[in-house]
Amino acid sequence: MYAEPACDSSLPATAPLRRSVIALQAAVREDAPRRAASRCSTCSLRAVCMPSDLTADELQQLDTVVLTTRHVRRGEALFRAHDAFQSLYAVRTGSFKTIVMHRDGREQVTGFHIPGEPLGLDGLCSGTHNCEAIALEDSTVCIIPFSQFESLCRESRRMQRHLYQLMSGEIVRESSLMMLLGTATAEQRLAAFLLDLAERFKARGYSGAQFNLKMSREEIGCFLGMKLETVSRMFSRFHRDGLVEPSGKQIRIVDAEGLARV
Repeated sequence: MYAEPACDSSLPATAPLRRSVIALQAAVREDAPRRAASRCSTCSLRAVCMPSDLTADELQQLDTVVLTTRHVRRGEALFRAHDAFQSLYAVRTGSFKTIVMHRDGREQVTGFHIPGEPLGLDGLCSGTHNCEAIALEDSTVCIIPFSQFESLCRESRRMQRHLYQLMSGEIVRESSLMMLLGTATAEQRLAAFLLDLAERFKARGYSGAQFNLKMSREEIGCFLGMKLETVSRMFSRFHRDGLVEPSGKQIRIVDAEGLARV
């Protein structure tokens, strides 16, 4: 038998029944693209990853292209080999490594990327990526849809020249790495690697003398074509010679000129 609910006699009979309403929102994945917190025109890294001489109109056009960012957790992939190429990316925070996989499953590190540097240029060749970009730490990238960026480049000679410079920079980086791996000793490879990182950090307003290595010693060795034991031995030698002072993942370059002489 159905029973009527008891009423509070202290309330008037005509008092309306109030119900609390909770608004439901769809869950958003943390790695899903999000609206950018700031625009290219106001970003502190703009002078590093975009031309410094853009006009106000060109900056406004750029702001309509770069609208979203994406968060990538440490160890996760921004894109993988054979993924369709749709966008270029600019590292906003954090750092990445790019890798290619050998047929036997071994990983080959092909580069390390820090804030202000591009990712995804490898997809321009065939329309699919031929490497993977893995976050070395929790990181954020700006997403640059290539079809829109290409249209902007057709309207702006500065942006067109910038795209050519990005592609040319990749060619120079690859050829420099081939020369380093083919002709330099283990000691010279590590010295060049540390000096290159120091220069890149300094260009972004960070300290060029003291910085954290987000990559492991093993990943450095994989990039430089050296075994883990060799990398550790070279760091110990540089420390003994008063060139660098390693402390865990933190590196302090004590004698940059001496490191350059190596």
